[in-house]
Amino acid sequence: RFNQMAYTAAHKKLPFGTKVKVTNVKNGNSVVVKINDRGPFIKGRIIDLSRAAFSSIGDLDSGVLEVKIEVIK
Repeated sequence: RFNQMAYTAAHKKLPFGTKVKVTNVKNGNSVVVKINDRGPFIKGRIIDLSRAAFSSIGDLDSGVLEVKIEVIK
């Protein structure tokens, strides 16, 4: 179950349980999340972060960030 207060994320193809480092390309802030859901289903988006994870790398009011992801294992 997707928990907005946990450091989790949704990805279309990565296996559940995969740990991923997500970095905001504008400010360099990073967060490590665990994939536990599928998505996003909007063209051009590569990952959906929980509210807690998103707020640790960017302003919640921005809604969408340019990020890079790195699988940690």
